[in-house]
Amino acid sequence: MSPLQSSDERINRLRESVVDAPIIWKGEYAYFIHPLSDGVPRQSGEMLEEARDIVMEMVDWDAIDLILGIEAMGIPLAACLSIATGKPLVIGRKRAYELPGEVIIDQSTGYSKGSIFINDIKPNERVFVVDDVISTGGTLRAVLTAVENAGAIVQDVVAVFEKGSIVSEIVAETGWPIRSLVRVRMEGEQVILLD
Repeated sequence: MSPLQSSDERINRLRESVVDAPIIWKGEYAYFIHPLSDGVPRQSGEMLEEARDIVMEMVDWDAIDLILGIEAMGIPLAACLSIATGKPLVIGRKRAYELPGEVIIDQSTGYSKGSIFINDIKPNERVFVVDDVISTGGTLRAVLTAVENAGAIVQDVVAVFEKGSIVSEIVAETGWPIRSLVRVRMEGEQVILLD
């Protein structure tokens, strides 16, 4: 086993799949296209199931009251986790509904800006946040700050992919419990595995 391999074959398959992912450019930003982060190429049920199972094993579900998935590609994994755990689910959406208590979050990513809208998070709820990719951390910081501003508790956070070491930087700065399944960095048009 190479130093970059895990003893968990599911993680190894996920790592190999991102190394083989197609790369596109959004301006100056290299972007890998993966079934779990983009919905293309075609996502197999097995890949989604394995990602769900890995996350299921990482989280103390007795300490979670609510799952928050981030649109768009946080939705499939959040839905699978909600079904498997019986925990309720809300989605951070890119569209306003203007319901009472709606929280508006300014979102900035490596290649776009916009807003995310969160509804139905109650004070003192212990929230588990799941997303597909953490790149710059801009969206995640804004979402987790909004969860806390709503009076809820950021109990746990897992992303499928992390680009670079942004998670350790955010954790050191904020103390939020953030983890990822696979860490990578982009080197031109190549995905390099970290750890």
